[in-house]
Amino acid sequence: MNYADITRSLTRSLDLTRPPIAVCLADSVPDGVTRIEKIVPAGCQFWQQAATRTFATVTADHELCAIGVYTHNLSSPSQTCKAELKELLGVLDSMTYVRERDVAQVPVLNASPGCVVYGPLAETPLPPEVVLLFADSRQGLFVTEAVQQLEAGLPPALGRPACAIIAQAVNSGRAALSLGCCGARAYVDALSDDVALWALPGSRLAEYAERISALATANRVLGTFHVLRRQDVESGKRPSLAESLGRLQAHAEPDVT
Repeated sequence: MNYADITRSLTRSLDLTRPPIAVCLADSVPDGVTRIEKIVPAGCQFWQQAATRTFATVTADHELCAIGVYTHNLSSPSQTCKAELKELLGVLDSMTYVRERDVAQVPVLNASPGCVVYGPLAETPLPPEVVLLFADSRQGLFVTEAVQQLEAGLPPALGRPACAIIAQAVNSGRAALSLGCCGARAYVDALSDDVALWALPGSRLAEYAERISALATANRVLGTFHVLRRQDVESGKRPSLAESLGRLQAHAEPDVT
């Protein structure tokens, strides 16, 4: 795949303000890829840093968030991380935020990577397992319609933890939507109140990009159709479908006067 072309297509179709993010899984840090240097409070913050550069992470770089280590099934976590996961799950259970019986429903990667590489899709050094899109409801509409056409089903909407969206998309081979979680919304500035997170399986990325482009164009045309039709009806007219289509065509034609 030409990831630079796909990036341009997705950015143009969706009017993205942040680039699509590639998430790649590997056994070890690939040659030529620099390991992250700065400590972060949670692995989801890597999504934000990946908007501007490519870098690799290993298990130790994620261990301030035991939940993220768990959902990514990262290899060889420290005993401290394992203990903190158990302690944290106990706290969450006491709050009934994640009850003991809820844990089994949280997606966890089937594989156990030793390294996760993040970066802008356009410059990804490896084929991504998942591509992340930060999208508002209008942008998400186009993505949802594309997913429905390609997968003949509805994408799941996940809540906490947001990082489980990676496992959901990788394990299922299908797109997933995360509404974020309170942690991710604290750590990831891009997850503002009106933004959610999409994960698209990398293996079908070109198909998603093609459908998103086509549906974005169709939505813009049909959106204009409905705006004009509303104007006509609210002015007292009762336009037929043919009349509304004619009005749309006239609206689209350049004024040569």
